[in-house]
Amino acid sequence: MLTVGLAGCSDGDDKKEGQPKDGRDKASESQTVRAAYRRTAEADTARMTLTTQAAAAGESVTARGDGVMDLEEGDSRMTLTAQGQKIEQRALDGVVYQKAPAEQRSQLRLPPDKTWMKIDLARLDSSGSGGADGQVSDPAESFGYARGVTDRDVTRVGTDTIDGARTTHYRVKADVEALAEGDPARAKALREQLGTSSLPLDMWLDDQGRLRQQTVRLSLRPDSGDAPKQSRTVTSTTTLKFSDFGTEADVEAPAAEDTVDVTGKVAQATKSPGAA
Repeated sequence: MLTVGLAGCSDGDDKKEGQPKDGRDKASESQTVRAAYRRTAEADTARMTLTTQAAAAGESVTARGDGVMDLEEGDSRMTLTAQGQKIEQRALDGVVYQKAPAEQRSQLRLPPDKTWMKIDLARLDSSGSGGADGQVSDPAESFGYARGVTDRDVTRVGTDTIDGARTTHYRVKADVEALAEGDPARAKALREQLGTSSLPLDMWLDDQGRLRQQTVRLSLRPDSGDAPKQSRTVTSTTTLKFSDFGTEADVEAPAAEDTVDVTGKVAQATKSPGAA
């Protein structure tokens, strides 16, 4: 398995427009960006796409997801395509459920009567595995980065049209302390993994101040035992897009009798030297 942090970057032709020099405009833009998470969540639900590209130990993987999200609760369901396989995924309350192909379940030596795998992301983080795997990504975590945006370093890059919607592109930073939601241990772990106290984000907001696209680039250093530092570093780029606000987005966990917890297996695979 190839470990991945939720992340992404943006380099487009819209860089030609610089940020306004007027102080009042700058203050207004800071308020608009800081309010983006709330205004997006107020839309209740949306269709989403998630694309993550990651590289570690000389190997890379791209995962693409398409589905829906409850923006207020953070629950989501999507079909994830990675390494030629399609996986049905549901995410609720920081727990990811995946219905993987029979071949993958066999490789993990799972009980044949268990069709759904359960991964507790909080336990995965606490194990020192550096968060989510390239095929274990909770879109709510990526969306949650917008909550950590501060008034500092807000740059208006320009305008762009995304899925037919006119948007304004901002380059901002999210505070790691805010992402940790008051948990000092988690904040410390994030700083150690990221090597920084702030996270660069590119955000595209529509005319109502809602998030239409977000990209982040991360370089994580999971705990990988005695593996060389270079082989442990994971770089990833994630792009999250929202459209069709208000769409139906009911999400339910799979039946318990059809589910097996594989958090420990994923953590072990992540921490094993040279694992990918």
